[in-house]
Amino acid sequence: MLHIYNSYTRSKQVFEPINPPFVGIYLCGPTVYSHAHLGHGRGPITFDVLRRYLVHLGYQVRFVRNITDVGHLEDEQAGTGEDRISKKARLERKEPMEVAQHYTNTYRQAIAQLNVLPPSIEPQASGHIMEQIELTQKIIAAGYAYHTNGSVYFDVKKYAAHFPYGKLSGRVLDELLSGSREGLEAQDEKQFAADFALWKRAEPSHIMRWNSPWGEGFPGWHIECTAMSTKYLGAEFDIHGGGMDLQFPHHECEIAQSEAGLGKHPAKYWMHNNMITINGQKMARSLGNFITLDAFFSGEHEQLEMAYSPMTLRFFTLQAHYRSTVDFSNAALQASAKGYKRLMQGLKTIEGLEPNAETTNFELHTLLQNCFDALNDDLNTPITIANLYELIHFGHLIADQKAQINASDLLVFKQKMQLLVFDILGLIDEQNQGNAKATDDLMQLIIDIRANARENKDFATSDKIRNDLQAAGFLIKDGKDGVSWQVI
Repeated sequence: MLHIYNSYTRSKQVFEPINPPFVGIYLCGPTVYSHAHLGHGRGPITFDVLRRYLVHLGYQVRFVRNITDVGHLEDEQAGTGEDRISKKARLERKEPMEVAQHYTNTYRQAIAQLNVLPPSIEPQASGHIMEQIELTQKIIAAGYAYHTNGSVYFDVKKYAAHFPYGKLSGRVLDELLSGSREGLEAQDEKQFAADFALWKRAEPSHIMRWNSPWGEGFPGWHIECTAMSTKYLGAEFDIHGGGMDLQFPHHECEIAQSEAGLGKHPAKYWMHNNMITINGQKMARSLGNFITLDAFFSGEHEQLEMAYSPMTLRFFTLQAHYRSTVDFSNAALQASAKGYKRLMQGLKTIEGLEPNAETTNFELHTLLQNCFDALNDDLNTPITIANLYELIHFGHLIADQKAQINASDLLVFKQKMQLLVFDILGLIDEQNQGNAKATDDLMQLIIDIRANARENKDFATSDKIRNDLQAAGFLIKDGKDGVSWQVI
């Protein structure tokens, strides 16, 4: 039985979906104004494993991950400053959507290399302006927002009088109300500093703007996710995920918007992955201390001693529990590269095993169950990996005739290892992947040579190539659409 840590209740809970066998997951995606870095990979990897495991358990998962391409201002807590994408567009002399599309494409490419499955739905904030306007109108109608000078703000004081504002993040609104913190007096159009924008008036210089009942403007950052998650998963859904740094203000504001405007708490379970740090500080574009995923793959960064493969980075991420921090270092990444290689080599050993006994080996089943027990305990991937190494060791004992296994247990052993490593943890054997490409390239070369021989009417050579390949286990097929091949 799967248990997950619910950030809202601060406890592990048995996972019980609202409408089984269907599961709805919403993951806050990137703001696409720059290249993705390693920190951007951790959330997608974490929730990719969750999704894969839920599918293994028999659930039908709708996985929604958004793209933020408007409304994310430079100071995300205060909700002030220039729109990040508009600023990038201004600096690069491009259209904002040109910037957003470029970095959306590079993000998808980088995340795909980490073998993260594409989302079921990937909505963009700019494509859901009407939904955001409609939700804002509902919040106004419920009495929890006010309109001033072309902008609309959420009334946090009024909301907090009826709902437990701050429960997710642990922020204490009483301290804000008492004015004991700096800068809490009303700022500009806000009645209270903690109020946040649902809709912002567009200044004449602002590039991204849409018509609304309140004049030309653009949506606030928080309203986007509430509108998109509601549209595709309903007002109440199973799991809302994101980084711990989003708990406040983003997720706290999402909860407030949903409860105020829709009368529903949006997610049954809130799951948050921790940060990847560099020298003890959160890796972030805003801090300028990030290393892009492309740089990791190429090794072209002053802090990198070598290039690291996508699977090394995925394995590195999974070696720590998703709720713990992971500090970047070349030593840690190189250790992960060795650990990943050891795991792949161990799988090859297991695949080559033959049965050597008639009796059941109970140690094997215990070790396998330990892997699933760890996954059921809030996706404890480091414990899962530790047990996988124990299973690799067990495989070596069988290969050395120091342990016994019967035919049915061996089949289970091989199938479960493939399931755990490839289907659930989502790792790929990069060496085999490289070998497959090399085989494709070599076969294409041979097919081209054979085609050249046929063109020169050298049928003896053409037939010899075909026959020799067939003897080696490769079947050449001449068809009306060209030449194809397959392993026989």
